[in-house]
Amino acid sequence: MKLIYLQALLALITISISGCARKNFYAKTPVTDPAVYKQLEQNPQAFDSVTVQAGKHYKRGFVHRLFWGTHYRPVWVAPVTLPVLDLKKEKGGLKFEKLGGGFQTTSMTLTDSTGFTYALRSLDKDPISVVPGIWRKTFVANILRDQTSAINPYSSLVVAPLAKAADIPHSTPKLFYVTPNNTAFGEHAKRFSDNVFMLEEKYDGKEAITPALGNAEDIVGSGNMLHKRFEEDDHFIDHQAFAKARLLDLLINDWDRHEGQWDWAVYKKGTNTIYRPIPKDRDNVFYRFQDGIIPWIFSRNWAIRKFESFDDDYNDVYALTMNSKFLDQRALAQVTRQQFDSVAVLLQNALTDEVIENAAKQFPEEVYKQEGETTARKLKSRRDKLREAAAEFYEILAKAPLVVGTDEEDEFEIKRLNNDETLVTITRKSDDVVTYRRTFYRNETDEIRIYGLAGDDKFKVSGEADRGTKVVIVGGMGEDEIKDKSKVKSGGKKTWVYDTKRGTEIEAGPETKDKTTRDIRVHAFDREGF
Repeated sequence: MKLIYLQALLALITISISGCARKNFYAKTPVTDPAVYKQLEQNPQAFDSVTVQAGKHYKRGFVHRLFWGTHYRPVWVAPVTLPVLDLKKEKGGLKFEKLGGGFQTTSMTLTDSTGFTYALRSLDKDPISVVPGIWRKTFVANILRDQTSAINPYSSLVVAPLAKAADIPHSTPKLFYVTPNNTAFGEHAKRFSDNVFMLEEKYDGKEAITPALGNAEDIVGSGNMLHKRFEEDDHFIDHQAFAKARLLDLLINDWDRHEGQWDWAVYKKGTNTIYRPIPKDRDNVFYRFQDGIIPWIFSRNWAIRKFESFDDDYNDVYALTMNSKFLDQRALAQVTRQQFDSVAVLLQNALTDEVIENAAKQFPEEVYKQEGETTARKLKSRRDKLREAAAEFYEILAKAPLVVGTDEEDEFEIKRLNNDETLVTITRKSDDVVTYRRTFYRNETDEIRIYGLAGDDKFKVSGEADRGTKVVIVGGMGEDEIKDKSKVKSGGKKTWVYDTKRGTEIEAGPETKDKTTRDIRVHAFDREGF
């Protein structure tokens, strides 16, 4: 069957190639009126606002749309009136800090007089950087460029009021047009002139702490957060805050939530450090990809499954979590089914019909006429079904959960309570405080993977049952002790131990499968994902 699909796909691509192989893909200017553009070229201060079409180049005929999708092409070509960006006046005056590091957008960091940072990012994207060099001058580059039309360029305007109602930290973006020959950008003038940009708060360091973040002490990236979480035994992720943020992602169909899409507010709670999530980069909200023959084939489960379209229903929750799997496994490890459900109910209550309708009205007028009511309807439908989506998300995570210690000394206790339940507890040895406790259920969990990381850790496995969930222990660096007194009558050995032979003491039982080795790579655990 896959072969048939691939043959059909190749045939369709061959038929439609001629329609998208343009030498100059992008429009010369987003300005709608040529006369206005001519005046702006001569005098960039001629107008305070300008009517633009963010993506004139995405307009296509019927045959092209049949094969490659209509997507949000009408939104990209909708005339939208935007203010002209004046760096001297906006936010009390902004100055250039540094160029952004994004691969597909043109971006820079700006700062105001207080040191608060803002990101200025182009609304349109150019994915040419992800295309292998051999293809960059072929039709392939323009096909990928054309598929940017699956993004609603104004979607982040709707997200801000939804996040505010849900009490999730967020930026509040504003759209601007930057005039031709704009000297305010100095040596970068050519790169940033004559384009449509989004200006939004950038949560980057202590200077970016706002009253909305309460008594936060700092803001860090995911790499820094994960490093500290696994290095020290008094650093913790606010799992339920992250669960709420992730359920909002599902609601708005934001499938691209990898670790680079988050910052983290840092709080002190006694001697502990707590990290709470700050979502960013809402480029793929309300994604619409599967409305053309070729994209529909490409987005099948056996192909690029993550390209899930925004609909009234959650058609594929797994697709919406593929890009975020790494972070989800590490930051949602303690959230139970009941807690996921409670967070879903909390969001349902916060995102009332009025909140959703007002959020949709943040679209520019011409865009609202096209998408406003449809977007609001879909959001209401998805809100009403959020508990079911949360349950499915939980079940995806519960299949093979990670239980991870720290580089300091931890004690892991695994108890087989009965045929169906396994309780896992982590106690930090510095003060005998329980830092992790969760019961896993055999009908949900196939395997529990426990990582000790560094430090001299102790693992105790106990309990008797007729059946049980497989437990995999990866001791990690340090001199570890593993004692397995558990018994499971059927299903083979249920306690697998991976560690180095040297420095590991194993008191094996009938369930123990000794997988120790001399190869230190057995300790490997990806902490930061970058």
